[in-house]
Amino acid sequence: MSNLKKRNEIESIYKWRLEDLFETQEAWDESAREAELLLEEMPKHRGKFTKTGIAMCACLDDMYNLSGKITKLYVYAYMKRDEDSTNAKSQEIAGKAERLATKFSEATSFFEPELLQLTEERVAAMKRRSLSLRGYSFIIDEIMRKKSHVLSPAEEKILAMSAEATSAGQDVFMMFNNADIKFEPFPGEEGEKTELTIGRYIKFLESQDRNLRRRAFRSMYKAYEEHKNTLAAAYAGSVKADAFYARVRKYKSSFLAAMYSDNVPSKVYNGLIKSVHDHVHLLTKYLEIRQRVLSVRRVHMYDLYVPLVKMPKKTYSFEEAREIVTEALKPLGEDYSKNLQKAFTDGWIDVCENQGKRTGAYSWGCYDSHPYVLLNWQGTINDVFTLAHELGHAMHSYYSNLTQPIQYANYKIFVAEVASTVNEILLMEYMFKNSKDDVEKSFLLNHYLEEFRATVYRQTMFAEFEKKAHKMYEKGEVLTCEALSELYMKLQHQYFKKVIKIDDEIAMEWARIPHFYTAYYVYKYATGFCSATHLVSGILSGDKKKKDAYLAFLKSGGSDYPMELLKKAGVDLSVQEPIDAAFDVFEEKLNQFEVLML
Repeated sequence: MSNLKKRNEIESIYKWRLEDLFETQEAWDESAREAELLLEEMPKHRGKFTKTGIAMCACLDDMYNLSGKITKLYVYAYMKRDEDSTNAKSQEIAGKAERLATKFSEATSFFEPELLQLTEERVAAMKRRSLSLRGYSFIIDEIMRKKSHVLSPAEEKILAMSAEATSAGQDVFMMFNNADIKFEPFPGEEGEKTELTIGRYIKFLESQDRNLRRRAFRSMYKAYEEHKNTLAAAYAGSVKADAFYARVRKYKSSFLAAMYSDNVPSKVYNGLIKSVHDHVHLLTKYLEIRQRVLSVRRVHMYDLYVPLVKMPKKTYSFEEAREIVTEALKPLGEDYSKNLQKAFTDGWIDVCENQGKRTGAYSWGCYDSHPYVLLNWQGTINDVFTLAHELGHAMHSYYSNLTQPIQYANYKIFVAEVASTVNEILLMEYMFKNSKDDVEKSFLLNHYLEEFRATVYRQTMFAEFEKKAHKMYEKGEVLTCEALSELYMKLQHQYFKKVIKIDDEIAMEWARIPHFYTAYYVYKYATGFCSATHLVSGILSGDKKKKDAYLAFLKSGGSDYPMELLKKAGVDLSVQEPIDAAFDVFEEKLNQFEVLML
């Protein structure tokens, strides 16, 4: 930490401009006071907004105005804290922002239950009579769509109160995984006593020292094995909670409840799994190449992450990365390129690591400001990809905020990773095309293949596991550790076939995946990656209509269901073709990689 600069030692050109949100702390404080007063005004709509279209529109206007104000306060406070967590004032205002967000949820909780007391005919009549209310038509329709699965106000209140109790399984897992888990030390590369942490685990698996990888792998899963019954009970509790809420809301299963929430047909989820099964032979081929490059008799589970191509030694200044990313994204058109430059000139990006700064990278912002991007620049090629990725999110938000009213500006998780992945793939294609170094080309191809393996194959396997686990419980089976591990091992053998040695320890991998406590979430990573791959093919084809359709997607925010937005962009996930087409690209890159490596 002593080698890192303090926040005030970083040049301003490498800092984001939070004063674009609030010029001073006093301005933030004044806005927070105004939000408190507006919160006190919200109850005036209770019991009244359902009487006329004008009244409902006034209520929604007030809700979204207040939501925008509090979001702006919240975003500023947390980004202020993230740039330097040692700043006590930043910690204080982050706490205040959190409390305001909680108060907002409480103050507006009356809206949906009261709206759902109306008949569909009554709502349609209100929209016909009020032009202004039609601006909220999709919001209202989406709430009304779920009416048959919403209970009485009294029952809904009980369900809301039950949330804390039914989250106990997740709470147990998070406490164990973040605080209580202890790993057995093991000898490091020089024989020294080495401590494992969850954060350092992948770094060990990327080591060129196979013995070190194996020791880290065994230490990891021994810790989970020692608490297997507790972890099985925690996960079973989460599955039971999902099934409970599905039953009381009159869904046939927790799976159908999750699909209904995003208005995604179950055939999308099932079709993804089928398509992955149909293309497991490509994963097998990739693993066979890994086996030959590593010169091992059998690839073990702890051999899956070690790089097949050494990282290029070249480092990139931020200015060099800016130039590369700008050129790589030119296929998106002149307007995109022009607006992209604002990210570099108008205080969007916080580039450098400093004392107290949050690790990692993200893109964030609010409706009435430009997006922001947090980085911790080290100059590696991975940092260049991270820049392109986060700018994908930022430009998606920029165009959505620019084009949509506040109620439709936010896009759903289902499409959230599409724009970022499009940017990464465009960057890979650009760098590959312009590279004259076979080592660099091999690295870029391997980067794509690994992203595909980890995002499409792996996340789909996770999706299949959680669907089968929920079905087991709903059929009356007990989710013991043995049952869950047996299910997980069957999937390992199905996905990895004979080319990999399925180490016994991997049977416990299900026990360490946090996403399993947010059921039916992980498949969205895979569909997003496949969608992005399909879109890039259209963009690079030079077809202006396909490029324009993608830009229209970036501008659409949350103005329609995510499946419909993707369909307008040119990706129809109701059929297999876009998913299968992504595997065609994977196979093409795999063949190129094989030629370069073997």
